[in-house]
Amino acid sequence: MAVRFLAHEVSDLCLGKPALRSLSLTATVADALYALKFSEDNYISVWNCNHAPRFSTLKEKNEVEDDDHVGVNDDDVGCHCVGKVCMVDVICYLCKDDNLLSTSVALKAPVSMLLPKIPGLVMHVEPSSSLLEAIEFILQGAQNLVVPIQTRASRRKQYHQKPSPTNPTIHNGREFCWLTQEDVIRFLISSIGLFSPIPALSIDTLNIISTDVITVDYHSPASDALGAISSSLANQTSVAVVDCYGCLIGEISPSTLACCDETVAAAITTLSSGDLMAYIDCGGPPEDLVKVVKERLQERNLQAMLEQFDVDCSSSFSSSSSSDDESVMTPVSTIMYSRSGRYSRSLSYSARIVRRAEAIVCHPKSSLVAVMIQAITHRVNYVWVIEDDCSLVGIVKLVSMLEVFREHLESMA
Repeated sequence: MAVRFLAHEVSDLCLGKPALRSLSLTATVADALYALKFSEDNYISVWNCNHAPRFSTLKEKNEVEDDDHVGVNDDDVGCHCVGKVCMVDVICYLCKDDNLLSTSVALKAPVSMLLPKIPGLVMHVEPSSSLLEAIEFILQGAQNLVVPIQTRASRRKQYHQKPSPTNPTIHNGREFCWLTQEDVIRFLISSIGLFSPIPALSIDTLNIISTDVITVDYHSPASDALGAISSSLANQTSVAVVDCYGCLIGEISPSTLACCDETVAAAITTLSSGDLMAYIDCGGPPEDLVKVVKERLQERNLQAMLEQFDVDCSSSFSSSSSSDDESVMTPVSTIMYSRSGRYSRSLSYSARIVRRAEAIVCHPKSSLVAVMIQAITHRVNYVWVIEDDCSLVGIVKLVSMLEVFREHLESMA
């Protein structure tokens, strides 16, 4: 049984995964914003591509392949995933001082402005790579493994479909998907019995609770947490919101922010950390907080952001006010694509899981498997660890769990 498990390749984890929707490196921030608003995924992959094929027609390609008995070399086309962006990248970018004054100019900047400067977050791997290799890549810092899922249909699309500057799925004649820490953990849970007795041990016993956490005070300005939000996004964690006694009240999570729209930049600029939690909760921002944001934007003379905020919030409130009567008879997919802004994203429950601002917590004595299931259920890469009095102990990350399983898998090899 253990031998069969170790024989699994990366391609086994890709079964049923959708092809990546992507964005060209030549696109703008506005292109990325548009793509994210109408995507069923919180992330869009960014590619540096030369889509000009080696052959002018499909017939010419087939003739050469028949003669040479080989396929097209990917290197002849040159297409590579260089990163990923999400709504949090856009929000943090718009919150920068220069961009607050001129949102329209900021949106015209190249999408490369949103890409993190940390190398190796996205890595191409072959379908034949082993499960152990995939785990090792993640432990080395890769957050997304880009894996080809080539089909005959996808090869033909390259020659019959003109590449689009936004959201193409074909690269080098193939479609790709990506694997994450969550995918690997989910796969390990499917065979958790092989790792006994490790899954039953507490996270405290396994020594995987990290005290290296990012915290902000509940009453502090949310703008002070901007750097913390960017860091937590890069590290796939979150920002803990605590009171003066160090008790965990909630969190400002990139997972939650990714389900919002760009108007949250105005909320971060004007609200406290505690109010921001209420603003980004999946029920939509309370009207009194919306009013506060508008008033403070006016006070700070941030006219460009105020105008954008008014436009987006007006369309959102209009959609929200009519949704109660329409949602009974209107398909969710129609709601997602016909309505703009924060509310359309949060209404699309069948297409995405929308996180609340409430933190996902466990106890130091919680078992490893219990915490794994918590993380997978809530689609996060971490779980906060607290004591009975809600004082924050630390955080346990999926990557730390993978280290435990990597050691066990190596002993099985």
